[in-house]
Amino acid sequence: MTRVMLSVQECLPKNPAEAVLVGRAWVPAEDGPSVIGVRGAEVVDLTRTHPTVSHLLNVATPKDVRAAIQRAPGLASVEQLVANSIEGHRDRTKPWLLAPCDLQAVKASGVTFIGSLLERVIEERARGNPALADGARKEIQAIVGPDLRGIRPGSPEAARVKDLLVAKGMWSQYLEVGIGPDAELFTKCPPMAPVGVGARVGIHPASVWNNPEPELVLVINSAGTIVGVSLGNDVNLRDVEGRSALLLGRAKDNNASCAIGPFIRVLDDAFTLDAARGVSFVTEVHGPDGFHITHTTHVREIGRDLADLASQTRSRYHHYPDGVILFVGTMFTPLDDRGAPGSGFTHQVGDVVSIAAPEIGTLKNEVVHCDEAEPWTFGTGALMANLARRGLLAPEVARS
Repeated sequence: MTRVMLSVQECLPKNPAEAVLVGRAWVPAEDGPSVIGVRGAEVVDLTRTHPTVSHLLNVATPKDVRAAIQRAPGLASVEQLVANSIEGHRDRTKPWLLAPCDLQAVKASGVTFIGSLLERVIEERARGNPALADGARKEIQAIVGPDLRGIRPGSPEAARVKDLLVAKGMWSQYLEVGIGPDAELFTKCPPMAPVGVGARVGIHPASVWNNPEPELVLVINSAGTIVGVSLGNDVNLRDVEGRSALLLGRAKDNNASCAIGPFIRVLDDAFTLDAARGVSFVTEVHGPDGFHITHTTHVREIGRDLADLASQTRSRYHHYPDGVILFVGTMFTPLDDRGAPGSGFTHQVGDVVSIAAPEIGTLKNEVVHCDEAEPWTFGTGALMANLARRGLLAPEVARS
């Protein structure tokens, strides 16, 4: 029996009337997804004018999006949609929420919060073995102190720290991207693969050391402009990545290993990029064994500015015509022992992960093994076929 409980109040920002919220819902009557917006207590269908979220955020200004939401036909109440979004308990004849993105590339930046940087180095030194992590932590901290806060990536101070660690034989690829000039950027999963609020998120059954990675998510259009934000869980297998950075794809990209939602909050005069920089969000993990941890992330503590991450992702050197979804990195590295002393934190099946920001809403998911989560079967090809059957790929729509 699922332990996930969702409410409308959780899924919406604290002041929903001020927010421009868009996303996606599965609509059984259409046998496919619709682009949606929130209008008061109602969810409206934007698909007739904007067949994909990518299209909407590439062509529409915030004012245009608000206007489209005001004139769009209703789909369901927010309450009905939220209540029907818990995986395993859905009425499959009625709509439910999906991840709010579609055709955009799904990218992630790692090692951006200096406060958690050393944990990545520890993973590497421990070779993915949680039993060795405590010893590696003490070894590294004896040289550089408890963390590297205050060091600006790419600065002369960062170069001096690098020289010191190289001399001690302690330099790491994680330190290179953490305090060096170039951010780590990688593909988290394919377009259409993320799951939404209420869905189950997956960890590989062979993993013995893993955790959620709660993150702010940037929504970037084809021109490279940050047009919205959401919340995300970049589920990570620490033991796999710790064995070798070349296993990053196996550590990061598994069935249901990427969650985004509940909605995209469009940036506008009421919620600017600077307001997004000031977001703080609370992550909670509640386990079936009674285990509970709480952590607060302050986005302003990030080592690289949001605009810098966006410009390093989409630039004249790399274009994304459908836009980009970009996870900005995590400062959440739980050390609480869940088993024997020194064993650290790892997920158990049945954990409920909640990531809540008053300005955005709450992303909540239950953890299962990735082969037990709902299989991903509806990809980009299926979306195009579905939209074509619905008559939503007309040339005038594509050009608008």
